[in-house]
Amino acid sequence: MSNQYEYVPHRLLRKHVRDISSGNEGELMAVINENVSDTGIERWMELAYIRGASGREFTTAVDNLEPA
Repeated sequence: MSNQYEYVPHRLLRKHVRDISSGNEGELMAVINENVSDTGIERWMELAYIRGASGREFTTAVDNLEPA
């Protein structure tokens, strides 16, 4: 099995973004290519880590991001 995650560059890093699936907004802190499988069969997905106004971070698929 390879690494569990790797950081991915993204044009919106450190910018204010909106998660279109939830409507939540915040600053894009990182995009990470993560193995999200819990079955032992690798399943990789690019997740966006967004820090909301409360200071708590949440994740969403990178395809759900838009500039806010």
